[in-house]
Amino acid sequence: MPLLMQLFLSFFKIGLFGFGGGYAMVSLIQDELTFHGWLSMKTFVDIIAIAEMTPGPIAINSGTFVGYKVLSFLGAISATVGVVAPSFILVITLAHFFEKVKESPYVNAMLDFLRPAVIGLILAAAISFGESSLVDWKGFLIAGGVFLAMLKTKISPILLIVIAGAVGIILY
Repeated sequence: MPLLMQLFLSFFKIGLFGFGGGYAMVSLIQDELTFHGWLSMKTFVDIIAIAEMTPGPIAINSGTFVGYKVLSFLGAISATVGVVAPSFILVITLAHFFEKVKESPYVNAMLDFLRPAVIGLILAAAISFGESSLVDWKGFLIAGGVFLAMLKTKISPILLIVIAGAVGIILY
């Protein structure tokens, strides 16, 4: 199968099963990249960091960056369309039927099931990033500082990213 089609199908699958938004999709993206061997873990972590800092949804940004890294401009288009297509199809379909099923106990039960599953996906991605990013005391210091600042203050996450970048420049 051509690489362009592999990129599209991989990101279509990510978009199809990525309930809970971009952060929940990160572990799915990592699994696909590992399966295909397209990028190293270090490059993947760098791409996710860039995808977080750029405007737009993280799943779309990371799909675009991964696609570009793997197969240049056409790869970026293929991965981006692949990750967006399932959501687009699902939203159009659900919008048509939602009014009829929004009170359904089956729909509510499915949503109740998905919430903890999404938390598990986000935690798996966080642990995976931690294993590859927290390799010395400096990384632990930056991560711990950002974590505490997020819990104890109302500092903007954007400002925390800028501060963490500045601290990283100083420490590294």
